[in-house]
Amino acid sequence: MAHIVILGAGTGGMPAAYELRAALAKEHRITVVNAVDYFQFVPSNPWVAVGWRDREAITFAIAPALERKGIAFIAQAVARIDAAGNAVELQDGRRLDYDYLVVTTGPRLAFEEVPGSGPQQGHTASICTVDHAEHAWQDYQRFLQDPGPAVIGAMPGASCFGPAYEFAFIFNRDLQKRRLRHRVPITFVTPEPYIGHLGLAGVGDSRGMLESELRNHDIRWITNAKVTRVEEGRMFVTEMDEAGQPKKEHELPFRYSMMLPAFKGVDAVAQVEGLCNPRGFVLVDEHQRSRKYRNIFSAGVCIAIPPVEVTPVPTGAPKTGYMIETMVSAIVHNIAAELAGKPATAKGSWNAICLADMGDAGIAFVAIPQMAPRNVNWFSRGKWVHVAKVAFEKYFLYKMKNGSSEPVYEKYVLKALGITRLAQEDESERRAA
Repeated sequence: MAHIVILGAGTGGMPAAYELRAALAKEHRITVVNAVDYFQFVPSNPWVAVGWRDREAITFAIAPALERKGIAFIAQAVARIDAAGNAVELQDGRRLDYDYLVVTTGPRLAFEEVPGSGPQQGHTASICTVDHAEHAWQDYQRFLQDPGPAVIGAMPGASCFGPAYEFAFIFNRDLQKRRLRHRVPITFVTPEPYIGHLGLAGVGDSRGMLESELRNHDIRWITNAKVTRVEEGRMFVTEMDEAGQPKKEHELPFRYSMMLPAFKGVDAVAQVEGLCNPRGFVLVDEHQRSRKYRNIFSAGVCIAIPPVEVTPVPTGAPKTGYMIETMVSAIVHNIAAELAGKPATAKGSWNAICLADMGDAGIAFVAIPQMAPRNVNWFSRGKWVHVAKVAFEKYFLYKMKNGSSEPVYEKYVLKALGITRLAQEDESERRAA
């Protein structure tokens, strides 16, 4: 009998638990450990930050959902991983032994890298967690009483740019609905070398389309932007040239700001000798297995993926939902194979698929594979994306509440976009190579 411990109960950890339970015999135990006792659907946080959703709509209690499937749950932060001793030590002093460890913790938000940033000790809002999104909504309600300039975007080293663009357009749309947009100059600040880079060196005509959307919505932008510090009501930005040298200094006044931070690995994971790269992201092989510890697997934002290219201001590569889904499925297949005495052969995908809401429309992109040159390089805009994003939110929450192990992207999103066959062929070719 094996004991599999999963760290993290987000969009990677919860599906991993359900898929493992469906794939393994009942004699094998599965325990999920998470710092909080609720699941949160992070992609909906931009809507929470402007009052289009509330906490109850995008969260639910984890324990009852997992326990219905025979999966144990512990709501505790992890203090330490004893990788050599195959155990996890919890904040309350408990020690949890494991045969396999699956790390799906997500990132630590590195607000400390830009002085004055962040919702707790700083002056910028965040939409990275539901707590942050609620705090952003409180700030926004105060802002609406006395509107003025707004700065939205991402800090140097950021890797997840889609939500920053989403929030800029959602923020714009909400102000239009309130007939306040004319009082709010908006500046989009990003370390990307150009608008629509997305940490992927662009996808299709993402640059032209997103620049056009920003112009059409009267949103100014600064690219190659290195935010150096934030003070109350002021953001200090150094705009770099193509060689990475200072080009222009900006002092941006604001009444409201939402800036996504750079990510690092969570402390308990980052401190394990030989498990992570210098920023604390788990180093994995093609089978999602730790390069040093053969019984540790990892998926999602917490794994190390090199940047697509070197940029004047550091940017990272995003880990999108489809990538995470395939990483999780690979881990499940590989653990099941090893327990059956077979070699681990399954591999995760580095294909990128994203649906980004713009308030009343949306943008969708597909990069197969994520790294150029690509077999599929597609970008589109339309009201259908907004509808699809809402539908995806409802379905994914339903799936998590009810313990479904079916792959969402493979079965629905790829099919809806008409690229299932192309994605499957690309995966087959990559695995054969």
